[in-house]
Amino acid sequence: MSTSQVPKLETIEIILFPNGVAEIAHNRPKRFNALSPQSYRDWLAAFQWAAKCEDVKVVVLTGRGKFYSSGQELQLPDMEQENIEEEMARRRQTTTDVVSEMIAFPKLLIAAVNGPAIGFGTTTLGLCDVVYCTPETTFSTPFMKLAFCAEGCSSLLFPRIMGPSKANEMLLMGRQFSATEMVDCGFVSRTIPADKIRETVLELAGNAAEFSAEALKVTKDLIKGVDRELLEKVNQEEMRMLGERMASSDSVESIMRFVAEAAKRKAAKKAKL
Repeated sequence: MSTSQVPKLETIEIILFPNGVAEIAHNRPKRFNALSPQSYRDWLAAFQWAAKCEDVKVVVLTGRGKFYSSGQELQLPDMEQENIEEEMARRRQTTTDVVSEMIAFPKLLIAAVNGPAIGFGTTTLGLCDVVYCTPETTFSTPFMKLAFCAEGCSSLLFPRIMGPSKANEMLLMGRQFSATEMVDCGFVSRTIPADKIRETVLELAGNAAEFSAEALKVTKDLIKGVDRELLEKVNQEEMRMLGERMASSDSVESIMRFVAEAAKRKAAKKAKL
């Protein structure tokens, strides 16, 4: 595939506009843009393509439907599956690679958060250059509830961006933050009405795409370059610890409770129909 050919992916929709703006959208609206193993593979493929494609000057990362992303699609691994440990290791490596690609991404990366952002959907926003959201958007990282740990370089970036106390409220205490709170602490640039966010952010991205691509790259390198080595080190350590956490008994028990509660809610909803 040539880099100018837009990839057709299963869980992500990519639109490359003539002005050099590429829109990368999580596209599982019926599943609230939950991140399946395929989602991570598609996310990685989309960013690798956008980084290399000379026609892409600015990227807008967003979601289709009511959610930006509801985070990882939680399900217990099939322990009877052959080579399950190798498969889980491959999945963790793909997730690690997604974060690495965002750390190294050379072009202007704008997030248009169109609805709730949860887990990995929230943490990776810290790797974007500019973040916009709707006034109704909420942000959460329910890692402690699932006996996970911080990822997406959030253990480093969130305290820097939000301040230690607010970051710890989110990462350690699982508090959900409103759009207003995220604007106030500098995580989000500003809010845009839900019915205008896509149009407005694509217009803003288009305006930026008129700038010198080389000037954008050089300036982003000056802003981000000093931290890239450290961020990659943090990424590797977070994912190593996350692998240990997800294999732990307390995490497996937490996921089992979550899956059971979700099934119960689904059954209750069906019974009302």
